[in-house]
Amino acid sequence: MLPLAEAFFDRTTGTITYVVHAGDGSACAVIDSVLDYDPKAGRTSMQSADRVVEFVRAHELRVEWLLETHAHADHLSAAQYLKARLGGRIAIGEHIREVQGTFERVFNLDGGVTANGQHFDHLFADGETFQIGELSAQAVHVPGHTPADMAYRIGDAVFVGDTLFMPDVGSARCDFPGGDAHALYRSVRKLLSLPHETRLYMCHDYPPASRGPQWQTTVAEQRRDNIHLRDSVSEGEFTAMRIARDRTLDMPTLILPAVQVNIRAGSLPEPESNGTRYLKIPIDAL
Repeated sequence: MLPLAEAFFDRTTGTITYVVHAGDGSACAVIDSVLDYDPKAGRTSMQSADRVVEFVRAHELRVEWLLETHAHADHLSAAQYLKARLGGRIAIGEHIREVQGTFERVFNLDGGVTANGQHFDHLFADGETFQIGELSAQAVHVPGHTPADMAYRIGDAVFVGDTLFMPDVGSARCDFPGGDAHALYRSVRKLLSLPHETRLYMCHDYPPASRGPQWQTTVAEQRRDNIHLRDSVSEGEFTAMRIARDRTLDMPTLILPAVQVNIRAGSLPEPESNGTRYLKIPIDAL
């Protein structure tokens, strides 16, 4: 059975959330959900997540999984919000423990996170298989952007996270803690060794002015056209380009609020004595 993928594009962060299912009334998975966050006001809203809720309920779907491809640095996860309304198990790759260990020191979280993945309902091992109702799925470890990146292969489709972007955009940065351009190259080659007709779904799109947002491509198209990772690009060429390019990039606008929420599976900090929740902003730490 081939999966259906309903995409929800968030223009503010360039993120695509997917609801993957087998038709009305079936089980489903939500991949890379978005909690709206205004960094100027420190205000959250649920507009993006509620679009997912409305779709799931309109099509009488049963949420079994809330999947994260990695601990995102460019948006906050709505996994906890969606779990409270729709159910499902929040899951990520088992190497999230490494990311938690790094960032609990950055944010001095005082036990609010322990590097054992405890905030997630399930941690996937590389190659682990699982079911989304009648759909068979596999978690594939694809490190490079971060140590914990996972892609999810569901039928003839792969949800690649930040291993790849659309062919005319290329690849994700590798300069976050634990990132590795060599590892990303090898992860991409693993994905591009799949059958040429395999559908690839991006986690982000940052389109050039010449086109609107897009998020679906194929292995064949990526191997032929990806500006950073087509077949003719060697590991050495890619690595040199990626390292040089990453030196020119600013940090993502939401990295500090996003990471400290996302390593907790989308849980916001507990309210303090005045009833207000606070996010930490470390000074001169990154």
